[in-house]
Amino acid sequence: MIDLRSDTVTTPTEGMLQAMMSAKVGDDVFGEDPTVNRFEKKMANLFGMEAGLFVPSGTMSNQLCLNVLTSTGDEVIIDELGHVFNYETGAAAHLSSVQLRPLNGKNGKLSRELIEPAIRPKNDWDPHTRVIALENTTNKGGGDFYSIEELIEISNLADEHGLFVHLDGARIWNAMAASGIEPEFFGSIADTISICFSKGLGAPVGSMMLASGEMIKKARRMRKMLGGGMRQVGLLAAAAEYGVEHHWPLLESDHQNAKRFSEAVSRNSEFTIDKTSVHTNIVLFDVVNASVKQVLDTFESKGIRMVQFGAKTIRATFHFQITDENVEELTSITESITFD
Repeated sequence: MIDLRSDTVTTPTEGMLQAMMSAKVGDDVFGEDPTVNRFEKKMANLFGMEAGLFVPSGTMSNQLCLNVLTSTGDEVIIDELGHVFNYETGAAAHLSSVQLRPLNGKNGKLSRELIEPAIRPKNDWDPHTRVIALENTTNKGGGDFYSIEELIEISNLADEHGLFVHLDGARIWNAMAASGIEPEFFGSIADTISICFSKGLGAPVGSMMLASGEMIKKARRMRKMLGGGMRQVGLLAAAAEYGVEHHWPLLESDHQNAKRFSEAVSRNSEFTIDKTSVHTNIVLFDVVNASVKQVLDTFESKGIRMVQFGAKTIRATFHFQITDENVEELTSITESITFD
C-alpha cells in the first residue's frame, strides 16, 4: 500500500527502534528522565530558545503556547486555514478562554499588511489582541512556507504593537529543508514555537514547546493539568531525536517526489492542479468530473491512499517511506485513471 494520507503514517525504522531500546530513562514528572532533559536542551539550543518541553502532541504544544501568552478575553490573530483554528477542537476557547480572529491570507500565510488592520484598539469593550499565530509550513495552504523577509516584517509589527508571535512549526523541518533558513532564526522572531517529530521525521509520538524558561515553567504545570505528565518518556524522546538526526536530511527527497506526482496529476484531464503551489511535501489537487469519493475509492483499489481535503480537493502527503519505486507506480496509475 502506498499511503499518502499523511506524513504521520510512517512506522519506526530499525535504527529508531534500537535508539528507543537503548535510551536511558527516568521519571519525567519528577524531571528525572535524562534522555528527555538532554533532548529538550538540544532542541532549545538548536532553535535559539531558552528551554523546551516535550509533549505528546502538536495540539498540546500549540495550546500550551497560547495559554502562557494570553489572559482571559484576549484575541489571537491567525490565518483562516491555520491548524489551531481548524483542527484543535476549539481548544483555545475552552482551555484559555481566548478567541481566534481568522484572516484570509494566501496559502495559509499572513502578512504585515493583512495583520495590522486587524489589531484591536485597547478599549474596554474590545478583546485585546495579544498573539499573532503563524503556521510554517501551512497544512491547508498546501505546504507553503514563510521567507525570512516575511517573518521579520511580522515580528517587527508585533514588537511595534506589544504583541507576541507564536509559530506552529509542526512541519518546520520541511520549511527549513525548502527555504534553507537556519533553525536559530526562528527563535529570533517568535516568542513560542511548537515543533513536531511525528510529521515527516518518523517518530511514533511527540512534539515540543520552545519558549523562555519562565514560560516553560508555567507550561509544565499546565501540561500536568491537561494529563500530559509522562513518566519514562525517554523512549519516545530517543525516537524523536533519532528522527531529527537521521530523517530530517531526507525531506528534500519528499519534496521532489511531491513535484513528480504533481506533474503526473497535471497530465490527466480528470484533475486540475496548480503545480506552482507545490512547495514542499504536500500536494493538493481538484477532481473535475467524478466525485472525490469516487477518485479516492479508485486509488484505494489500486493500492494508493489519500484524503479528502475539500468539496473537490484531495491531499497527498509524501514522506521518507515512499520509495522511488512507489513514485513510479503512483505516477503511472495517476496518469492512466479515467472516469466514464
